[in-house]
Amino acid sequence: MLESKDFSIFENQIKFDFKGFLIKTIGYWKWFVISWIVAFIIAYNVNIRKEKIYKLETTIALKEENNPFFTSNTSLVFNWGGTSDQIQNLAASLKSRSHNEMVVNKLDFYIDYLAKDEYYLKDVYGQVPFEVKIDKSKPQLLSSLIGIKFISATEFELSSNFENPDVAVFNYEANKKSFTQVNVGEFKKIFKFNEEINLPFLNLKIIKTPTAGDFVGRSYFFKFNNFDETVQKYRQIITNVNKNAPSIIELSLEGTNKNRLVAYLNETVNSTINLQLERKNQFATNTIAFIDSTLLAMEKMLKENEDEVKQFSKNKDYYSINSGGHQISTRLLDFEIQKDEVLRQMAYYSSLNNYLVKSVDFSKLPAPTVAGIKEPNIVQNVSKLIVLSTQRSEMEYTIKNPKMFKDLDNEIEALKKVLLENIASVKTTLDYDLKLVTDKIKEAELAISKLPEEEQELLKITRKYDLNNSIFTSFLEKRNEANIVKAANLADIKFIDPAKDIGAGQIGPNTKVNYVLAFFLGLFIPLIAILTIFFLENTILNIDDISKLTTIPVIGIVGIKQTTSNLAVFEKQKSSLSESFRAIRSSLQFMYKKNKVEGAKTLMLTSSISGEGKTFCSINMATVFALSEKKTIIVGLDLRKPKIFDDFNMTNNLGAVNYLIGQNTFDEVVQHTHIPYLDVISSGPVPPNPSELLIGEAMEEFMKELKSRYDYIILDTPPVGLVADAVELAPYVDATLYIIRQNYTKKEMINLMNNRLQRGELKNISIVFNGFENRARYGTGYGYGYGYGYGYSYVYGNYSNGYNEDYKPKTVLEKIKYYFKKKR
Repeated sequence: MLESKDFSIFENQIKFDFKGFLIKTIGYWKWFVISWIVAFIIAYNVNIRKEKIYKLETTIALKEENNPFFTSNTSLVFNWGGTSDQIQNLAASLKSRSHNEMVVNKLDFYIDYLAKDEYYLKDVYGQVPFEVKIDKSKPQLLSSLIGIKFISATEFELSSNFENPDVAVFNYEANKKSFTQVNVGEFKKIFKFNEEINLPFLNLKIIKTPTAGDFVGRSYFFKFNNFDETVQKYRQIITNVNKNAPSIIELSLEGTNKNRLVAYLNETVNSTINLQLERKNQFATNTIAFIDSTLLAMEKMLKENEDEVKQFSKNKDYYSINSGGHQISTRLLDFEIQKDEVLRQMAYYSSLNNYLVKSVDFSKLPAPTVAGIKEPNIVQNVSKLIVLSTQRSEMEYTIKNPKMFKDLDNEIEALKKVLLENIASVKTTLDYDLKLVTDKIKEAELAISKLPEEEQELLKITRKYDLNNSIFTSFLEKRNEANIVKAANLADIKFIDPAKDIGAGQIGPNTKVNYVLAFFLGLFIPLIAILTIFFLENTILNIDDISKLTTIPVIGIVGIKQTTSNLAVFEKQKSSLSESFRAIRSSLQFMYKKNKVEGAKTLMLTSSISGEGKTFCSINMATVFALSEKKTIIVGLDLRKPKIFDDFNMTNNLGAVNYLIGQNTFDEVVQHTHIPYLDVISSGPVPPNPSELLIGEAMEEFMKELKSRYDYIILDTPPVGLVADAVELAPYVDATLYIIRQNYTKKEMINLMNNRLQRGELKNISIVFNGFENRARYGTGYGYGYGYGYGYSYVYGNYSNGYNEDYKPKTVLEKIKYYFKKKR
């Protein structure tokens, strides 16, 4: 069962080691430098390869303009709804498909004019010395670059590269895509300016611009785009209604060519002004069209009347015949004119009634004034009905909001009901007026019947002529009136600031943002990489890692050796590495004294796995004891993998195995080294049963013999994480050194050591942190070939700093570390 301290060890394992992570991050500073250099180079190349993006604006205002020529008789009134509705409708119209189709088609903006830049094809609309004029009824090559090279002042070369025999073409009149056959390969042909070019895939002519200048030798490209896709791009125009001035709309458009932006913004406003003026003139236009059709018929009748008068007057005294009934004729003409006006009004009302009942489009209604109707309610309501009907027709292409259609339809229906009621009430009055004027005409005709026959005949002919002439003159007056009103109309939309290239307007690419992103990417990419390595890395990196995983004290830290052999202490006795082993020796002597160990003292060195420096530490611990003139012996008890003999230039023919099996005596297996006071017993031949040899009675006798002859006995044992041999030897030793190697020993191996300790299999155990590199460049490979700066010694978890007073740190990082170590 796990105890509370086991849980605390586990918690320490999963707790984030911020200090360790910070040290590792500092150790990887080169990664950050490289990452920043690469990120900034990428950002720079991205910035120089991006086309500049511009944003241009124009401002318009909407204010209803009254026509100064409107009179109570004309009533050709245009009413476009309230200000709020007008603004919203206008904003929606500017973004509509139908409106942008009209502008794109007018400007031919489905044609791209391009020139080769250093990194991309640049839009050079408005800067080329030519213009492409296409035959919209014929196909044009779609989405492929067409090169144009000017070879003289009158000739140019067209070229295009065809990779497939079938190429897409587009008919802009039919707005239809199709395919045509071409020869695979490069097409090249010379043409003259203004020459009609008729090819299966091209039907156009190239026109020189007036300001072409010297363009010979230059090369450009042009390209035809899909019409609907081009329109969709320009529908991205931004319309903002000014909150402080609701009648003002700000239009803006983004793109890579300022000339194109200026042209489109100004044309979209001009087209809207023209369209709005056409709508405003619709009432007058309908009236003029109605009058023109009537005048054509009246003109024919007048000609016939003239011919009748001439025929009657031939060979007769016209003036003597006409003098008798002049007064009666004048009165009768007045009555007939009045009757004609009543009949025309009745006809208009009848036609209007049928139109309201049967039709749904009222935009073509003529003005009531053409029929002599002056009733203000009818005139105004017909005007409103025309406007609303025209507005609804346009909204079908611009607005997809059913609610706005419903509101308009309700308003139209209300007007229709009012007009039908007005017509019903006016018809009664007109019937009375018609009866009255008819009676007057009968009285006048009765008076005429008493005149001579020739005079009656003349009066009949002249009455007809005078009546038609009066009606014709009346219609001419009304037509002139309608033309004056139409000419005097003003659009409600006004330019405040037309679009203009004044040198500013660039909004992209945002190079600052790219460089800021490069900075953070250069920071975070290595940071994430280091964080990943930090969490995936499962090795011991520093003392903090050990303290979090176990309560076993660290007795010393051993650095990186500088010698080729493992005899580092003997070969360089004044090195800091030698001092670190001497510090461990002092800590062991303190521990022996504390545990009251008398006589010979035994020390066992083990580790988790092979390669952690156990043999290296065994040799050098034995050396520091021998150098203090204490009889010391190293016993190689790693029977499975003997090593210790190589560094002393000895053989492994005889060793501990030979003594334990009774083959040789103690003196025969002992080998003397070149180091004073230091002997070695190697492992000997590898036995088939190493564990059984270590637990036999011979081992007990062997240890007694060692203690009787030596002051310090160093046992080099197998790794405790791999085999149990070291556990079998634990009863014979006074202290155990557990070797942990920096950036090599796995963290989970510490749990194995904890378990051994908790079960009592190992006693008086301390940790030696081997292979420590003071720069803490975690993540790199370690080996016994690096320099070492400081030596530390730990006594049961407390350490004393053994820094070298003569050491002079070189780098900023080393100075910081040296300062904190000195402070400790």
